[in-house]
Amino acid sequence: MRVLVTGGAGYIGSHTCLELLSAGYEVIVVDSLYNADEQALRRMEELAGKPLTFYHFDVREEERLDEVFARHRVHSVIHFAGLKAVGESVGLPLQYYANNIGSTLALCRQMQKHAVRNLIFSSSATVYAQDNKMPLNEEARLGCTNPYGWTKFMCEQILRDFSHAEPGLSIVLLRYFNPIGAHPSGRIGEDPAGVPNNLLPYITQTALGRLSRLTVHGDDYDTPDGTGVRDYIHVVDLAKGHLQALEYAAKSRGCEAVNLGTGQGYSVLDIISAFEKVNRVKVPYVIGPRRPGDIASVYADPQKARELLGWQAELGIRDMCRDAWNWQKNNPQGYKGG
Repeated sequence: MRVLVTGGAGYIGSHTCLELLSAGYEVIVVDSLYNADEQALRRMEELAGKPLTFYHFDVREEERLDEVFARHRVHSVIHFAGLKAVGESVGLPLQYYANNIGSTLALCRQMQKHAVRNLIFSSSATVYAQDNKMPLNEEARLGCTNPYGWTKFMCEQILRDFSHAEPGLSIVLLRYFNPIGAHPSGRIGEDPAGVPNNLLPYITQTALGRLSRLTVHGDDYDTPDGTGVRDYIHVVDLAKGHLQALEYAAKSRGCEAVNLGTGQGYSVLDIISAFEKVNRVKVPYVIGPRRPGDIASVYADPQKARELLGWQAELGIRDMCRDAWNWQKNNPQGYKGG
């Protein structure tokens, strides 16, 4: 089965492509490499022992996308391509709306033209409103606090409408919680450009000495230790969820939203403590003020993923911390080190 993966060189995309290759899928990647590195693709091929096909362009370049669909008899699409930094989106809203919504529309038009029926969309728990009770299930109230979240919300609505207008489509909207960790080989992992936006890369770069210390944003939340609680999921578990979603999409019709999380919340201090114990390194940190928009606790109800997709997370917080450090210490400069 041929699968087109947009944004396949990125953090989640690369781990998903590796799982696809290892499972026997034929993989075609389209990626602009805006916040990714071609090294990830080469390393995927080495790990899987199989080649993939790579096209270097922005998904919004619709004529080139048309050529890819025409050249390859694509069966299914996984759509990762997009800008993804919450804080950055506040300062660059037009860029985020143009990129994330524009790429989704271009992809839908080409799927329609070439009669491709199955789509897995990379969504996010940021589509949920802040006033929901935990754990979050897929029926929780939607509503966003930043442009990045709104782009995911709007893309979900576009895809629901597309599915309604084209009854033969099968679309799965995967709402990720907090992916962390890396492939256990240490060959592919999260390689953010500049100062990390996410907790684990900040921890690993601090432990490595690239950053002097970690700032914990707030210790006065209504949580057991006062720091924010999130549902962290190993990126390999997350990647496998996409394969389960592909299998589901191949035998169903319509549009379904599904949470991918563990159902277990960990605080920032829990993560720091687990990282230090598993890896026997110290992570210097200071307590800073809360960040605007952050809330105390967010974690998933993963029941629908179990029932609909036959998927559940298997790796725990120790695995996540061990694999993240294994990636970082073996690639201190990320992919740029070769």
